[in-house]
Amino acid sequence: MQIDGLASGIKTKDVIDALINVAAIPKTLVTNRITDRNSVISNLQSLNTALQALTDKAKAAASSTSLARYTASSSSEAVTVVAGETARAFSTDIVVDTLARAHAVVTAAGDATAFGGTFSLVAADGSVTEVTGSGSAAELAAAINAAKAGVTATVVPGGRDAQGAALSRIQITSTRTGAEGAFSLQRGTAAEVAASTSVDVATAPGAAVLAQGTDAVIRLFAGTAAEQVVTSASNTFTDVGEGIDITVGAVSADPVTVTVTPDAKAQSDAASAFVKEIATLLTRIDNGSKATVAAPGKTTTLGVFTGDSTVRSLRAALASAVQSPVDGVSPSTIGITVDKAGVLSFDADRFAAAMADDPEAVQSVFAAVSARVQATTTQYSDKYDGLVTQRITGQQGEVKTLEKQVERMDLRLDMRRATLERTYAAMEVRLSGLQSRSDWLTSQLSALTPSSK
Repeated sequence: MQIDGLASGIKTKDVIDALINVAAIPKTLVTNRITDRNSVISNLQSLNTALQALTDKAKAAASSTSLARYTASSSSEAVTVVAGETARAFSTDIVVDTLARAHAVVTAAGDATAFGGTFSLVAADGSVTEVTGSGSAAELAAAINAAKAGVTATVVPGGRDAQGAALSRIQITSTRTGAEGAFSLQRGTAAEVAASTSVDVATAPGAAVLAQGTDAVIRLFAGTAAEQVVTSASNTFTDVGEGIDITVGAVSADPVTVTVTPDAKAQSDAASAFVKEIATLLTRIDNGSKATVAAPGKTTTLGVFTGDSTVRSLRAALASAVQSPVDGVSPSTIGITVDKAGVLSFDADRFAAAMADDPEAVQSVFAAVSARVQATTTQYSDKYDGLVTQRITGQQGEVKTLEKQVERMDLRLDMRRATLERTYAAMEVRLSGLQSRSDWLTSQLSALTPSSK
């Protein structure tokens, strides 16, 4: 229960609130510091995340083949060419002799009891897998599929017998192409296969080998003394040239020309994208470090990184990593330039000219610059002892200290409010008592005064 001006007429609640507000000024200052520190922490964490992303990109860019970009083509639509990161300029003719095929057989037609007993799947390497059927084609097909022997079995219609009853066949196909996927289905046990007393199902009347499992075959340098036969279990041939894969889709007696040439635009785009990442980060630091000077009488606004020595040294280290010479060669010779205002940019024309003149030298300078950027970003963003990481940790520790300070201030303010409330309540009670005594005395004095009549 609060006595608010009951005797004094003073709004004691407002007075107490005003006194507490004055006493809370130090707390407000500390709270504002917490808000500022949290803003700094948030921006530093975002900057650190961007640094870590740049570290990964710089690591890739520091590779000796980071600018390897090639365009691959062939003279036939049936042959496709893919150039990987390790590819080099390349051109040759190939002749496609055969395509890779998956081995497939189909059984003779049989009734619901024709597929009972033990069968053996014999792989190209001689391994044997026994399967058992109880009579129907569906049950034997299910047993073959459950064996997971590198083949799939499917029941297909087999017509009707003389009595009009439906017959079935089983088509069995290897799950992979090439000679290594070839197989046979033998009627008999593994022991009978070993003794050569089993019967090849594909040789029965009405059965057939639908496709013989074969490798794809191409010839390089056909018609010359260097002619070379290359085989593949699939229709894709890897590393026909350094980092070059070829996929064939049709047999061709005429030579097919495959060509790999440098893609100048893709190379320039790759270098430009990396430099842009660095430039964006530098601009972000610059914008966060600006101080906006206000008009006279107004407050100057500081950037979130203004005065932060760690961020300032990061900016200087990144700029140095990008623009310092590499073995006496300036990065500006390959299009990485910094203007007098410190703005990083990429000159695509200069880069293209340098690549046309000496691509290996350009790759060497670009990789060296990228390696320095990687070292710098790692030094500042490492999740354990990075300088920015430590800065964040330090700010978080300061916030925790300030928060504990606010808790203690809240406790003291609560105690101060309770003291003021007791004091003013006691004052109102005392004033009320004095007022009552004054009223009594007044009434007594009035009684002693004779009437004017």
